[in-house]
Amino acid sequence: MVDLPEARLADHRGPVRPEVLIVGSGPIGSAFARVVADLRPATEILMVDAGPVVTTPPGMHVKNIPGERERLVAQVRSQGPSWSEADIARAAALIGKPPSGADPRPGTGYLDPEAAAVADPRFAVAAALSTVVGGMGAHWTCACPYPAGRELPPFVPGKEWEPALHRARELLAVTQEAFPPTLQGEAVRRALSGEFDAGLPDGRKVQPMPLACTVLPGGARRWTGADTVLGTLPTDPAASFTLLPETLCRGLVVEEGRVRYAVLEDRATGGRWTVSPDLVLVAADGLRTPQLLWASGIRPKALGHYLNDHIQVMAGVQLDPALVSAVAAERSLNGHPGGRQTEDALVGVHWIPYSDEHPFHGQLMHLDLSPMPLGEGPVRDQRHVIGMGHFVPKDIRFDDRLVFSEAETDEYGMPRIRWRYELTEADLAGIEGAKHLQGRVARALGGFAAGREPSLMPNGSSLHYQGTYRMGARDDGASVCDRHARVWGLENLFLGGNGLIPTATAGNPTLTSVAHAVRTARAAVDRLAAARPMTVDG
Repeated sequence: MVDLPEARLADHRGPVRPEVLIVGSGPIGSAFARVVADLRPATEILMVDAGPVVTTPPGMHVKNIPGERERLVAQVRSQGPSWSEADIARAAALIGKPPSGADPRPGTGYLDPEAAAVADPRFAVAAALSTVVGGMGAHWTCACPYPAGRELPPFVPGKEWEPALHRARELLAVTQEAFPPTLQGEAVRRALSGEFDAGLPDGRKVQPMPLACTVLPGGARRWTGADTVLGTLPTDPAASFTLLPETLCRGLVVEEGRVRYAVLEDRATGGRWTVSPDLVLVAADGLRTPQLLWASGIRPKALGHYLNDHIQVMAGVQLDPALVSAVAAERSLNGHPGGRQTEDALVGVHWIPYSDEHPFHGQLMHLDLSPMPLGEGPVRDQRHVIGMGHFVPKDIRFDDRLVFSEAETDEYGMPRIRWRYELTEADLAGIEGAKHLQGRVARALGGFAAGREPSLMPNGSSLHYQGTYRMGARDDGASVCDRHARVWGLENLFLGGNGLIPTATAGNPTLTSVAHAVRTARAAVDRLAAARPMTVDG
């Protein structure tokens, strides 16, 4: 339960009575702030994050940092509160190497290092966290596939969903033109289309991956982070927006069906104080959002249950030069130029979309763009190795869950989280299906690269932790919040993030979660307007 400070208003920073408190500064929390401010200008918003500011502007994607050492420092500082120069040197030595039981993906720290070290990927738990202003928006792949079919909850009507999805694309700056056309990219697209398109529905055939990035003059790319989503809000003199980094929300105190105040802690000094917002929007990721609720005594039956992490199968393919030569010859015959040969756009990022008829999500990209290096074996030509990943929907079960300790705490003093998760027979069948698809891709493109045959990644590797505070159509014990993400039984507590998603999905969930955040923020603003009407002068 919440450990209250002796003096409620002692040691406080920022507004004591904001209209809106947002816990978490990643893409979801930033979407909350942006939509609220757009719909209700001058709303006093306080955003807190337990992590530090590691970029200028705050919340920027670390791939936009030009210097390698500066980028490494930003990644290491995102991994948790304890870091040193030795960690930076270690991170430098691991560049280009795949995650291991000892070393997670850059910018993250393992939830349970001992569980991550288990040799068998079916039982290892590679769940990881990033603690930084901007959240995983500082480190993500920026892949934004559009959800479809059974990925979408049936209780969200299309007339509500489509505008929210459109706004989410705008906030994330999603484009399918992040990479210019190249001979290699065209060769890959043609081969994939020839292999798969006949079996894919209209609108869900092979196509460029929608990516959250902005193409700058000259062709450079600026990858979307939380700063993109916030826009000018942090610097707008007319806005009432405050961001407090290294500020932990330790608990929420509930009285008479609403959150009356939140307990905040300055990570630097340990000083605690409370704030009394009209609305609380929590977007602290799929692990720490339910952790905060549990620590606060808010414990619906479904909290932490229905844990849904994408099953991930990775491989590497050696592109057959003959496919590229065929495209070049055709272009030459037709009088077209040969195409750009830029080093970072040899392939681009290709998408084989999920559909109910094809229940897998596939993405292929130049090896340097892959979120996880696929191995260290020799290859004939690194420029022509394509990283390939397939996500498999999880067989969702109540028993796949997070367990919160009554006695043990993590490095932030919050209840320790343990992961209880198993692959079912249906999951194992899905893994075999993904490996079969990767065999088809490899045959179409030129074969698997040496040492990069399909491999199952450990549980938690995708970092897409869904379902842990799932929304539902009714308060029947199988969900934590309603279809607008308001926690059942509490009038002013709303949630955001991947943990809301109640369905078995295959595609990267960030775009989906931002779209739900748009819906939630609009519903929250309606509730705020009723509770605190705006004055005539705004």
